[in-house]
Amino acid sequence: MRIAIVGPTYPYKGGGAQHTTELARRLAALGHDVVIESWKAQYPSFLYPGQQTIDVPEGEPYPKTRRKLDWRRPDGWLAAGRRFRTADLVILAVLSPVQVPPYLGIAYGVGRAARVVALCHNVLPHERKPWDEPLMRALLRRVDGVLTHSEEQAELARSLTGRPVSTAALPPHLPARSQARGEGVHRRLLFFGIVRPYKGLDLLLRALPEGVSLTVAGEFWGGIEQTKALVAELGIGDRVELRPGYVAAADVPALFAAADALVLPYRHATASQNVWLGHEHGVPVIATRVGALADNVRDGVDGLLVEPGDVEALRKAIERFYEDPERLRGGVRAVDPEPYWSDYTDTLLGA
Repeated sequence: MRIAIVGPTYPYKGGGAQHTTELARRLAALGHDVVIESWKAQYPSFLYPGQQTIDVPEGEPYPKTRRKLDWRRPDGWLAAGRRFRTADLVILAVLSPVQVPPYLGIAYGVGRAARVVALCHNVLPHERKPWDEPLMRALLRRVDGVLTHSEEQAELARSLTGRPVSTAALPPHLPARSQARGEGVHRRLLFFGIVRPYKGLDLLLRALPEGVSLTVAGEFWGGIEQTKALVAELGIGDRVELRPGYVAAADVPALFAAADALVLPYRHATASQNVWLGHEHGVPVIATRVGALADNVRDGVDGLLVEPGDVEALRKAIERFYEDPERLRGGVRAVDPEPYWSDYTDTLLGA
C-alpha cells in the first residue's frame, strides 16, 4: 500500500514529531511504501510560545521525508494533495486546530482519489478557543475516517462528525531509553515536559511535603513568572529547581537518575508518553486518575494514583511513596512496545 503521512517530524521536536516518525517506520516495516510530508513552517510563532525545532534529532530521522508545507502557502497545500492522488491512504496527524486550513487544502487536492484518515492526538485542545470546534468539525466531516487514542476522545469526535471513528491506545514512541538510575533515595521528585495549566504544576508545588525537593524541567507555556511567584509565595524556593527550556534527549537520563519518582499531577489528559518514559528510566510515577495516565500506572506496584485537582491527596500520596520508595522502584518495568504498535497499525489501516 502507498501511504502518505502528513505531520511534524525532525527538525520539529516533541511527542507528535516522534510519533509521526515511528509510525512511518512501523508501516514501512510492514511492507508499505511510506512517505512523510512534513513542514517547512508549521505554525505562526505567536501561536506556539516555545522552541519549535531542534538541531539534534530525538531519534533517527525517517529517510523518505519531504519538508515543503508552509502555513503561509495555500498553493503548497493543494499541490501536496494533488501529489497524494497516487497514494492509497493519506494520514493527517492532527495536533492542533491550527492545522485544519492546510489539511482541508490537502484533502481538497486529494479529492476522492485516496482514502484520508485524521489521526487525532487531541480532538480538541486542552485550553480551547472559540474557533477550535468549528475548525475540527469541518475537518472531521471531510475525511473518510478518524482515529483517536481513547474512547473519551472517540465520543468527542463522534459529536463532531458522522464519519467512522476508531480508537487505539497511543503506542510508545520513546526517544531516550535507559534503565540506569541513581543509587539510594534523593528526596527529589521530577516534573517533566511542557508546563501548561492543565498539567497541574501549581497543585504539585502546593502539595510538596517538607523535606522533599522538586525539579521542574521543560518549556513554560506562556512564561515562567507566574510559577516563580507561586514558589516565592509558598516559601519553597530552596527546594524547587526550575529548569526552563527544551530538554535535549541526551540530557533526559540524568534528570531521571537524580529523581526518586516522576509526578504527573494533570487536571485532565488524553494520551501521554510520560508514564512510560518514567518507567523506561526506572522510576515510579505518581499520577492522577485522568486519561491514559491511570491506564499505565499499576497503583501500589510501580506508582501511585490520586484523584485530580486534590492538593491534600497528592501530598499524602507523596508522603506514602516515601514510606517505602524502594518497593515501588522494584516494581517498575520497561514497557514492551510491540503489542501496542501491532494493534495501532491494524486499527489505523482499517480506519
